Amino acid sequence: MSVGRTDRAAGSPLAPAWLSVPEDPAALDPVIWPEAFGRGPDGVLTVSGIPATELAERFGTPAYVYSEDVLRARARAFRDAFGEAFARIGAEVSVYYAGKSFLTTEVVRWIRQEGLNVDTASGGELAVALRGGMEPARIALHGNNKSAAEITRALDAGLGRIVVDSLAEIELVARLARTLGVVAPVMIRVTPGVHASTHEFIATAHEDQKFGLSLAAPEDGGDSPAMQAVAACVVDPALDLRGIHCHIGSQIFDAEGFGTAAERVLAFMASADERFGLELPELDLGGGYGIAYTEADTPRPAREIAESLADRVAAAASALGIAVPHLSIEPGRAISGPAACTLYTVGTLKTVTVEPGAQRRYVSVDGGMSDNARPVLYGADYTAVLANRVSAAAPVLSRVVGKHCESGDVVVRDVYLPEDLAPGDLLAVPATGAYCWALSSNYNWVPRPPVVAVRAAGAQPDARLIVRGETEDDLLARDLGA
Repeated sequence: MSVGRTDRAAGSPLAPAWLSVPEDPAALDPVIWPEAFGRGPDGVLTVSGIPATELAERFGTPAYVYSEDVLRARARAFRDAFGEAFARIGAEVSVYYAGKSFLTTEVVRWIRQEGLNVDTASGGELAVALRGGMEPARIALHGNNKSAAEITRALDAGLGRIVVDSLAEIELVARLARTLGVVAPVMIRVTPGVHASTHEFIATAHEDQKFGLSLAAPEDGGDSPAMQAVAACVVDPALDLRGIHCHIGSQIFDAEGFGTAAERVLAFMASADERFGLELPELDLGGGYGIAYTEADTPRPAREIAESLADRVAAAASALGIAVPHLSIEPGRAISGPAACTLYTVGTLKTVTVEPGAQRRYVSVDGGMSDNARPVLYGADYTAVLANRVSAAAPVLSRVVGKHCESGDVVVRDVYLPEDLAPGDLLAVPATGAYCWALSSNYNWVPRPPVVAVRAAGAQPDARLIVRGETEDDLLARDLGA
């Protein structure tokens, strides 16, 4: 999937097997870098036509730089692909943007205008969705441990769905709905027992984890936790059971898991319908579709995912003798992830001998694990490019590291960067649009970076702040001991 790779033997013996030495130092892998990211005549990286050097000068570094054009285009791609694929089998589809991946009021406006709904996982995310103008009926509230205050806010606002995660939560939602004199629209999150080929921390459909209600019946007989949940919802007039929800994980490339999960959940819905005289109208199949962070990743186009899943759903529904319900999907990082890169300024450089005949260069930048926690959390891999110029110097195996007081503060574990890289150069790390700003922290009292949105508005590209970067004064304002 890389552009201009050479014979693997030309690289460092320390490099992973998938990493190739770039032949063209100016090339941007189109699988990783969407079309809005390019290079100007002078070799400077551009985002929707604006040079990275100009963005760094205006907004400083580190900075998250989002292409509004890319995020909107990817939202439309999933909306259209799934809408058309499921229309072919006589079903409608709603696409929910995963607020946890990256959410601001401006982003809410973008996805609303593109016809997407929004999925929230906390009261704070719900507040942002409402402030951004999303209609409450198009908002979902998730979470395995929602507070009474969060549920009450959702009921007061008139959310379209509350995804219940346990039998205890079903009781809590019902009690709060009765207190408010409303009927709560709920979906039951189930765990279909499908193994997702992803990191353990972002796999969410196996039995031994905190999310959802199992489809598996207990060994001593009786109903599964999921069927017990259906029974509890059916008998309570304070609850409107809208359907079933499942989600097998995140950053998944293998299509098989999604299809298997759909078949298992449809079979469960058919069983519940027959037992309780229902016709559950909705099925949310989650998402978690993978994106390309490095040349080792092979993401599937939205249309391919949609058509494959529609075929599996249609076949399963036909075999069960049920109508295909209204479908929902949650593409997650597949919308926001590729839409952004993070700009850093290079600081110190250090070359170490790892073993005889094998060296690695450490490239320190002015950010790190406080603006991208994914590498230290679950070993996420990224790549990087020189952003302020193009160099013909020999490529050197490098490790891009942050400024924090942790040896695990790694931004990019393995990447070839030019030998003449120097302090003051700019690096750009692509595919940082999901879970980077959302997971950012003030570790070592480092202020969080700004979020810049760029769009190709007619003949004159436009860049603007959508989240102000923090200052030390912001951090000190919360310290009440001074």
